[in-house]
Amino acid sequence: MKQLGNMKLYTLDEVTDELIGKKGSADRDEFDNNIEEALHAYKIGEAIKKARIMQNLTQEELGKRIGVQRAQISRIENGYSISIPTMSRVFKALGIATATLDLGVCGKVALW
Repeated sequence: MKQLGNMKLYTLDEVTDELIGKKGSADRDEFDNNIEEALHAYKIGEAIKKARIMQNLTQEELGKRIGVQRAQISRIENGYSISIPTMSRVFKALGIATATLDLGVCGKVALW
């Protein structure tokens, strides 16, 4: 905590430690894992959005290609409701023929 005049300023880590728990605690580990998963889903959604826009497709047009409503494409692009089968259908509809998942020491797995 840092005092600035009458205000107390806290870092994000200080607030997170107080509200969620210290690093290494079960609650904090779960919180950090959830944040990391959400970030990955967001990045995948952004990649889908970028590929869609580069092909001059609307969300509705992409949705028609894979058989879902525009709202589902919006959720996917925002990092929600994305599964590997859905991701596969979307990327195939965008003409992206292959994707690989890097599992580190376990090697790489072709998703499609």
